[in-house]
Amino acid sequence: MTPLELRRQVRDGHFRLPTAGYCGVHAQANLVILPQQYAADFLLFCQRNPRACPLLAVGTPGQWNLPALGHDMDLRSDVPGYNVYRHGELAAQPQSLHEWWRDDLVVFAIGCSFSFEQMLIDAGIALRHVAQRRNVAMYRSSRANQVAGPFGGEMVVSMRPMKAADAIRAIQITSRFPAIHGAPVHLGDPALIGIADIARPDYGDPVEIMADELPVFWACGVTPQEAIRHARLPLVITHQPGYMLVTDIRNADLAAF
Repeated sequence: MTPLELRRQVRDGHFRLPTAGYCGVHAQANLVILPQQYAADFLLFCQRNPRACPLLAVGTPGQWNLPALGHDMDLRSDVPGYNVYRHGELAAQPQSLHEWWRDDLVVFAIGCSFSFEQMLIDAGIALRHVAQRRNVAMYRSSRANQVAGPFGGEMVVSMRPMKAADAIRAIQITSRFPAIHGAPVHLGDPALIGIADIARPDYGDPVEIMADELPVFWACGVTPQEAIRHARLPLVITHQPGYMLVTDIRNADLAAF
């Protein structure tokens, strides 16, 4: 499928799956949608935490499409899963946002590590969650975010098990793409970044780590959802972790060098 075809399937209610492995050469995006009065603070939060929150696009109040990201895009319906938070608590998981939309809502699109996965696969690096059609494993770490206004909390990381040689190659590949999280933030012992049980991710699905593999961790675009939990705003809308907006942007065009 092309990104447009996938978005239309989502819009029509025919696709409700994690988007890892789909439209692999095209960038995927995390979404944060919040009232205009908090937008300046959240923009500053993203600027202070670029590894976890690399911005791809920002809308204007009430704008439900981002033409820079794709043709015929409706952010109220083109994401396969949404989370609605009220005062930091998950309040709803609607299939569309038409009933929730307001003229003061501002959309932030944030780069996603799913975007570089096809590059890793093309380089011969196996990704178990993609092969098994599962959601990537994501964890709350002990690494504190840089605070901006009410937004703080800890970095969320995504994990992919790899052999050591593959991890080195993955660092080389992903370091060229800071707009989609760049190089890993940690390799090896998860306890060093505050993860007590690697078999129990906070988001997504667990994946087996073989004896000859080590866990490789990237900063994750679910980090804003932790910041939102701490901020306890009256209303914030995000994607469900792993259920991303698929854009028309080609990953190769996001290379920094």
